[in-house]
Amino acid sequence: MLQPKDIPNIISIARVVLVFPVIWLLLNHHYQSAMLLFFVAGISDALDGFLARQFRWQSRLGGILDPLADKFLLVSSYLCLGWLHALPWWLVGLVVLRDVIIVMGAVAYNFRVEKLDAQPSLVSKLNTGLQILLVLMVVYDLGFSALSESLLQGMMWTVAFTTLWSGLGYVVSWGRKAGKQIRH
Repeated sequence: MLQPKDIPNIISIARVVLVFPVIWLLLNHHYQSAMLLFFVAGISDALDGFLARQFRWQSRLGGILDPLADKFLLVSSYLCLGWLHALPWWLVGLVVLRDVIIVMGAVAYNFRVEKLDAQPSLVSKLNTGLQILLVLMVVYDLGFSALSESLLQGMMWTVAFTTLWSGLGYVVSWGRKAGKQIRH
């Protein structure tokens, strides 16, 4: 039976479901509608986080579902925008590779070293925010009004830099923690 404490997890699941219409809308060049759903997903992310903290409805499942829903939406959006030639494939590959490395590293750490309490780093939060902003900028450029090429290029390089910085940060941090645990 569902309880109020399940609401944040239900919202995260709904955010995963929203990914499919966002992908369809992007691939069919309905950029304004895609941007609206992307915005709804962003609001739902803020809402589930607020509810979980405000009412102490946090759960281990929610701690896994929330970032996975975010990554699923972001990675899917990057893949679609790469397919549409709106983002360069090298950037799409970098974003996807970082997330694959983080997920594989987290799983390996959790099962081979100890239970992982994955708290996002400040750089990772910055990177996620910049990745979202870039998607919004590119979709705005495609569906509303053209942005300057230099602005888009600058943002792409900024996202590339923070993606590398964040990914390397996790590899170094978890590597050090794993090394300490293995030595003990």
